[in-house]
Amino acid sequence: MEKRRSWGARANKSVGSMTGRVDGQTSQAAQHATMVIVPAVRLLRLPTLALLVVPLPFILTTLALGLATDGPARIVLVVIALLMGLVSLAFGARRQRILRAVEEPEVLATELGIAVSLSDRVDETRGVLTAIGGGGGARVFSRLRGLWSGVTMTGRWIDGVDDLERARYFLPPKIGTTVTVAVAALWLVPVSLVVALLSVITVLARAL
Repeated sequence: MEKRRSWGARANKSVGSMTGRVDGQTSQAAQHATMVIVPAVRLLRLPTLALLVVPLPFILTTLALGLATDGPARIVLVVIALLMGLVSLAFGARRQRILRAVEEPEVLATELGIAVSLSDRVDETRGVLTAIGGGGGARVFSRLRGLWSGVTMTGRWIDGVDDLERARYFLPPKIGTTVTVAVAALWLVPVSLVVALLSVITVLARAL
């Protein structure tokens, strides 16, 4: 806990020292982008919760059936259940971090502006924020990924983004990770259902 507080203090100090580098135009673009990102994330709160919860009964069923059987089937079912559980855990953890990131919109806007100032191509990256601010809806994460992927990212920017406790989840490389984890969570719903059904069939077949 003490280590986490120390890291947070260093991050806040770093953000504070960079705030003065953000010009008015960039700050305005960041604020407009935040006005799209924050409602979109909050709108997705319940759908993402459902996406997190729905596979859990199937995962637990697979795990329970695996533990109830023996032989190679036991190992296979338990391993598969644990892998599915890891996907669900990763999605749940990323969801929680993103929800925390939008709790303070003003701070998020400041950090987005700082991210632009860290780039060697300020005009282009500011244009990305402006484009985000002009759109909206539940597709904000796919829009973010597509827009940011077209911008040349410097190593200096990527390093600096780690200090931006909130904005880093809406910038590369974490935005790409978020999309990947979300897609995996979407696939987990039908996969977990099929695996649970196959697990039931396997255990019943061994019992007969």
